Amino acid sequence: MAEKMRIGIIICDRYRHCAGGKCFRALREREGAFKSYAKDADVEIAGYTSCGGCPGGNVEYAPEEMIRNGAEVIHFATGLLVGYPPCPRIDHFKDYIEAAFGIPVVMGTHPVPEKYYRLHQKLGTWEDNKWNKRLASLQDPEEVRKAYN
Repeated sequence: MAEKMRIGIIICDRYRHCAGGKCFRALREREGAFKSYAKDADVEIAGYTSCGGCPGGNVEYAPEEMIRNGAEVIHFATGLLVGYPPCPRIDHFKDYIEAAFGIPVVMGTHPVPEKYYRLHQKLGTWEDNKWNKRLASLQDPEEVRKAYN
């Protein structure tokens, strides 16, 4: 088995009471953004917290604690991308964390639930090309998206 990989997850504060079920299931099943980790990789959560609410005050401090707990990468929970409206500061958060802490940030955790996928398609939310890059790791087949509704 590969060496242990530790990750941190930052969720949107709108979902601060989320128990993380979809994120943890996706990690276990290696779906969504977690497809990049080998099935036999030992991946551990080093921290799980919200951004602290707009404008994201916890983003300035939480990564440091996660890194002290061994985090090697930070994932932004899928809710930051698919909640409505999607987080308008997500690119700033990513740039800040990578510059301030020298740790990579991955956009997303669990696959985009089908109901959100269809709604954002209908609204045209993701028509801007920057969304292709943000959502790249969350491209899962429809049957997988439906399983996350």
